[in-house]
Amino acid sequence: MRQNQQKQARFSDAVRRVVARIPKGKTMTYKAVARAAGSPDAARAVGSLMAKNFDPKIPCHRVIRSDGRIGNYNRGGEATKRSLLRAEGAIHKTF
Repeated sequence: MRQNQQKQARFSDAVRRVVARIPKGKTMTYKAVARAAGSPDAARAVGSLMAKNFDPKIPCHRVIRSDGRIGNYNRGGEATKRSLLRAEGAIHKTF
């Protein structure tokens, strides 16, 4: 594996570890996940990784946009993401 691929793999693993630790009822922004994974300027890369995540152990629905909007969800769209976050108590009905 080339050096760049190794760096990407380490970042991907770090992002998955960070997101896996977001507890029910809580959210993190893509930017905060990037920062916690060691790459503070990689929020868009976090979004790309979460868009491709289908591992049920990685609760990517708990990652939201920095502007306060929910963002998309690869397993049912924004409405499904909102519903999951409401069920976990992370957001209220008005959101």
